[in-house]
Amino acid sequence: MSAQQVLRQHAEIQFATELEALKHVDDRPRPSNWQLSPWAVLQYLMGGELSNGVNISAKYIGNPRLMEIAIATLATDRALLLYGVPGTAKSWVSEHLAAAISGDSTMLIQGTAGTSEEQIRYGWNYAELLANGPSEKALIASPLMNAMQDGKIARIEELTRIPADVQDTLITVLSEKTLPIPELNSEVQAIHGFSVIATANNRDKGVNELSSALKRRFNTVILPVPDSAEDEIKIVMKRVSEQAQALQLPGELPALEEVRRVVHIFRELRNGQTEDAKTRLKSPTSTLSTAEAISVINSGMALASHFGDGVLNAHDLASGLIGAIIKDPVQDAVIWKEYLETVVRDRSDWKDLYRACREQL
Repeated sequence: MSAQQVLRQHAEIQFATELEALKHVDDRPRPSNWQLSPWAVLQYLMGGELSNGVNISAKYIGNPRLMEIAIATLATDRALLLYGVPGTAKSWVSEHLAAAISGDSTMLIQGTAGTSEEQIRYGWNYAELLANGPSEKALIASPLMNAMQDGKIARIEELTRIPADVQDTLITVLSEKTLPIPELNSEVQAIHGFSVIATANNRDKGVNELSSALKRRFNTVILPVPDSAEDEIKIVMKRVSEQAQALQLPGELPALEEVRRVVHIFRELRNGQTEDAKTRLKSPTSTLSTAEAISVINSGMALASHFGDGVLNAHDLASGLIGAIIKDPVQDAVIWKEYLETVVRDRSDWKDLYRACREQL
């Protein structure tokens, strides 16, 4: 399958040119089995121009100190937990850290309510197991086991979605850097370069709190929502541009003003007040994250491209806004209507958006 056919490339493939450029200028000390030094990993995440003239795009827009702490954690024997509300780029940062450090972001375990111990530790080929009994041939290694053997980063998404007793399977791995295989009377020992990056948020229903023993095995970095509207607008514009190319949307990229309106609506409803702090607002049950703002813009671009003139307008944005904000059809609908009447209607340059949103309610 060609790269052009893949809907979403892994970070190490999509940004292979940047990673290679960093390797050429990176003369700093590297921990064992790291593809880049901690300094170069930070450059890859935060972006900037290298001494050889290559421009590295920013993967994370925010406080660089948070990325320094995350990278330094992985250079020790501690695992890293990226924590925060949904949509604060936890998975995005996790993938790019693994790509820059290990050159491989694919050793991934997706946490769900149905995640079992076998998915974290190892499983068995039951046909082989029944025919010949427990053996290395019958063993099916998990991404975590493979990462231990190869000295790479294992990623665990949505750790708090995993049942608590299954989460604690990680304690021995993180403490002893060993995965026992009692059926074979053996074990897998981690080699240098192995670590775990887990992500978790505290807003989803069905969250399973981490045990104290497991929490102690992680160094936690809390990723906040963007500090300023301008930072959030930059993030949305950058991700929308990248995704529009990947999704092959034929329309024009959105005007800055349309992105600005979506971001301001999300920030005001999220913060419970208007940007000028003069009007108090009720916040809906939805998280209204930066990731959801990107989704609203992408949805609007698809509508404009395939059912409009290719230019994103208020009518294209309205349906995406309503879908993102109204999660509870009763409570959120009231909050959204009140926001439209008290804030959106009174903004002279938002009349088109007000009319489009009212038409779809």
